[in-house]
Amino acid sequence: MQYCSECGTKLISKECYNCGIYEGLVPYCPNCEVYRFPLFNVAVSTVIYNKDLSKLLLVRQYGKDWNILVAGYVSKGESLEEALKREISEEVGLKIQRFKFNASRYFPKSNSLICNFITVTECENVVCNNEVDYAKWYCIDEAKEAILHNGLAEYFFLESLNKLESLR
Repeated sequence: MQYCSECGTKLISKECYNCGIYEGLVPYCPNCEVYRFPLFNVAVSTVIYNKDLSKLLLVRQYGKDWNILVAGYVSKGESLEEALKREISEEVGLKIQRFKFNASRYFPKSNSLICNFITVTECENVVCNNEVDYAKWYCIDEAKEAILHNGLAEYFFLESLNKLESLR
């Protein structure tokens, strides 16, 4: 962020103290006399497991031929948990039995903080919407091969394996 989102003035770095707490160097607009904290998008993604945690759901979207996780942006006024339930329901027509926070990562390509959850569904009956081209349940070993490698989907999936016991 180099320019003020309100007036267009070039921002400067200025030390910021917020209620006596040092925030560090923060972009500051000398014209508006306001700190302009960096803005970014927030999204949820999820590693969806079946009821007995033996399989997970991977999807393909937008004509791509790689398997990823269900994900979507958090709408204004919506909590992460609400966005999680909405995205799963919209994209693959599933209801969540239980869920747990897994991990988060910043994704620079979309300027987004991705908050990932592990979810367990009530059933395996997938109904894809127009955003999802294909969805398939994979056993865990198959998923290790099928998931898009070297990306956030694989990172979140591998992180989820360390937390599965806590969902039993």
